[in-house]
Amino acid sequence: MGGEDYAVYMKGIVKRFPGVVANDHIDFKLGIGEIHALLGENGAGKTTLMNILYGLYSADSGEIYIYGKKVSIKTPKDAIKNGIGMVHQHFTLVPPFTVTENVILGYEGNKPVLNMAEARKRVSELIDRYGLGLDPDAKIWQLSVGEQQKVEILKILFREAKIIILDEPTAVLTPKETQSLFEFLRKMKAEGRSIIFISHKLHEVMEISDRITVLQKGRVVGTRNTKDTNEVELARMMVGREVIFTIKKEPSKALGRIIVEVRNLWVNSDRGLPAVKGVTFSIRKGEILGIAGVSGNGQRELAEALIGLRKVDKGNILIDGLDVTNKPPKDIVSLNVAYLPEDREELGYFKDESIRSNLCSKIRYSFLKKNFFLDFRMMNQYSDTLINEFDIITPSRFNLAKNLSGGNKQRLVLARELAIKPKFLIANQPTRGLDVGATEYIRKKLLEQRDDGVAILLISEDLDEVLMLSDRVMVFYEGEIMGIFKPEEVSLDDIGLMMAGVKRMEVSA
Repeated sequence: MGGEDYAVYMKGIVKRFPGVVANDHIDFKLGIGEIHALLGENGAGKTTLMNILYGLYSADSGEIYIYGKKVSIKTPKDAIKNGIGMVHQHFTLVPPFTVTENVILGYEGNKPVLNMAEARKRVSELIDRYGLGLDPDAKIWQLSVGEQQKVEILKILFREAKIIILDEPTAVLTPKETQSLFEFLRKMKAEGRSIIFISHKLHEVMEISDRITVLQKGRVVGTRNTKDTNEVELARMMVGREVIFTIKKEPSKALGRIIVEVRNLWVNSDRGLPAVKGVTFSIRKGEILGIAGVSGNGQRELAEALIGLRKVDKGNILIDGLDVTNKPPKDIVSLNVAYLPEDREELGYFKDESIRSNLCSKIRYSFLKKNFFLDFRMMNQYSDTLINEFDIITPSRFNLAKNLSGGNKQRLVLARELAIKPKFLIANQPTRGLDVGATEYIRKKLLEQRDDGVAILLISEDLDEVLMLSDRVMVFYEGEIMGIFKPEEVSLDDIGLMMAGVKRMEVSA
């Protein structure tokens, strides 16, 4: 049987990595003109399965049929020839190239020579048509993470693939941008194209999909028609237990003195233009101040200025009364400042170092013996303690960090940062791309830190998350504060207007 009634039929797929079976005899069928969601915790095998379909990995065993025809997909070029396109969770962009150059990179059209002017025109038309708000001539390194995700989606639009794999495509999109994407997906579905939609956002899966397949530990738990299931059942299938979607936050019992004070701060973007404009605010001990706003409105530049990774043009940053404006990162970190970066793949950890080395990296000096050699026994004990405490799933402390799943990478970064007992924590997109179980875990950890007296700046594009965790919310628009308020004081409509720059509240820092 070759699955003639399906756009894709993956039969008996097996893929092993050292110490783990990522895909264990998986059968997966994608209907023609269907949006099929693929769910599972980080490390369940979803991305591995799709990387096999796209030719980035080769299966150890199993067969793939495309529209009933058995195919051999060894490379992405083979996949593209079979009408398959993929938007990856982690970007495959060339930073020095423009948006247009990245979109057309590797594109093999019908003409022997690609006309750059025609390509740019087509890219511009797609940007306008789907309201992506990108400059076709902007360099990738100048774009925010959210804008870079849009470029990845543009690449698929440009190639007009018949089978589309979307790996966490909405992780960095606003609700409005997500709805725009969904409109496009429904149109593609109506045209007979087939879409595999990987997401941890269960409400999105329920909204956009026709069927849902759930993976757990490399195996298929089950497939459901979307109309016949619900978020509670899906979460239980993914995690194997009941999941708490809404965390009840009690008023902070540790609220105390001001730990962080920002005065009239001006910070420039990579293009040399003001990205943070005259911002003033403070964060107290035992308080979470959440920033709500659309990606690219100065949040990244603010976070990088606070940790010393970006120069302050004007204004001051004080931590526990000490002026740290334009101090190097090591000086700021020495004040017990922890940082969860927006892009954990690039800035969060050392990819080619072991899990042990990553966990010990921030306090490596403390493992020195009197003869200045490292005490590996102490490092082993320290890393094992953190692996157990933060439930980092790995066969060994010596495994390379890059081989961890997304959720376990975030746990790794979180464990390393919280182990220094911070007084100030900058958490930039702490749950982006994480499954429901890992998201629940990270949110609980942030609240635990708040209750232990840590001052936390939470930057998240998930408005529900900001409102759920924050003691106060600060809305950012084009580098300015549109309002600072307690979550219960302002309606969602008003917050939406502030995020769009339509409304401004009286700001009290």
